[in-house]
Amino acid sequence: MSRTMFNPSDVPVISAEALLVPMRQAIANGQGLALLNGLSEDNIRALEAHVWSHFTHDPQTRLAVALRFRALLDVFASRRLKALFLHNGFKLIARAVQEASSQRLNAQFGFKSQKFVAALSHAPSQRAHSKPEVTFTQMAA
Repeated sequence: MSRTMFNPSDVPVISAEALLVPMRQAIANGQGLALLNGLSEDNIRALEAHVWSHFTHDPQTRLAVALRFRALLDVFASRRLKALFLHNGFKLIARAVQEASSQRLNAQFGFKSQKFVAALSHAPSQRAHSKPEVTFTQMAA
């Protein structure tokens, strides 16, 4: 088995579908407001165990998913993102997952909250970069 290098100062980009794995599990566990309320370390570890079992044959993806999901929870601790979530409701979750799957991430410093706010403040059609959107119904599936 070959070991792949993983650079924590530049966590690899993943598909939004991959990042939806822990979010779907959180929703299934009744923790749909995880972005707004946060999660305890025990709850995060339970979600990571689900990610580990889901991506057993792709260690780089499972590590990237775990790091990106933790960073997504952390960035939503900011006051402006919480207010944005309250204003937009659950439809913001799919857009946040989409953004978190592709935005540059340093594992030590997390996402830049101002960049996240700017990306989520605009309607999807108004954003400068065009990505296929994940809808809330796709997320709940």
